Amino acid sequence: MANKKKEFNLGEFYSKFGIFIIFLVMFILFSIINKNFLSGMNVRNIMRQIVVITIMACGEQLMIICGMIDLSASRVLACTGTLSAYTMLRTHNLLAALLVAVVIGFLFGAFNGFFIVRFDIPPFIATLASMMVAEGFIMTFTGGQNYSNLGDAYTFIGQGYVGIVPFPVIIMIIILLITYYLLSWTPIGRGMYAVGGNTAAAKASGINVGLVKFTAAAFSGVMSSIAGIVLMSRMNSGQPAAAISYEMDAITAVIIGGTSMSGGTGTIINTIVGSLIIGIIKNFMNLQNINASLQKLVLGLLVLVAVVIDNQVRRSRTKG
Repeated sequence: MANKKKEFNLGEFYSKFGIFIIFLVMFILFSIINKNFLSGMNVRNIMRQIVVITIMACGEQLMIICGMIDLSASRVLACTGTLSAYTMLRTHNLLAALLVAVVIGFLFGAFNGFFIVRFDIPPFIATLASMMVAEGFIMTFTGGQNYSNLGDAYTFIGQGYVGIVPFPVIIMIIILLITYYLLSWTPIGRGMYAVGGNTAAAKASGINVGLVKFTAAAFSGVMSSIAGIVLMSRMNSGQPAAAISYEMDAITAVIIGGTSMSGGTGTIINTIVGSLIIGIIKNFMNLQNINASLQKLVLGLLVLVAVVIDNQVRRSRTKG
């Protein structure tokens, strides 16, 4: 009996190679159009610029793999980052400033996880409420005031170098490794794929669905707080109005990287490439002096394209 020829499956092909092809094409094209794109200084700028979005994307990826989403990430970032800067100015204690941000970020994530799990509230609604709570709290606490001149120890986090490598890039790499380990080598990480793929089946197989979802939400909150520390350190200022809509860039990076909005699939390696794609697009538009309004339009279209690709890939997998 002759072997049946395997049909080409667009979904499988995109999952394995699509994101890398897109990145390579963009990288070559931008290098040709603008001679400054490949300069050492610009490459370092791109790496620094993607740090915040990539750290946030780690949290968003766990949420999306579980079939959820976190709309509160950018406001939690602004809230925790500003409180960290405030603590630094008041205490001059770097450890206290970092702990304040991380603990409050965890509490926001736990808040989301609790209402999602305990009351079965849709993640969209729970994190939207959390977003408004975070924004309302930090604006009330600060009165919209910025907190600047945070000191060398604090600004080193976002501006410093270890040799020729920017320190925030080192932080990003550590976070990526932690996320990779969590997803690939721990039972709760594997449980996230199971929950996102089929919640009923995961529950029937003995997976603690509530714990898995709570962990993903809490992790996302912590990632937002670390991103907040890095951003405020880079700006040398705690700014309660900073980072508006950053979560959309993070979500887009995750989706472009092939993580399905329906849950159950995705790798951190592809998400890194998704973040790089967003980073080089933004950087290229800045090099070309494209105004901010047009940049928002381009990125908005990118979000739409990412969702369309996600839908097409899922359909192709179903057919395959």
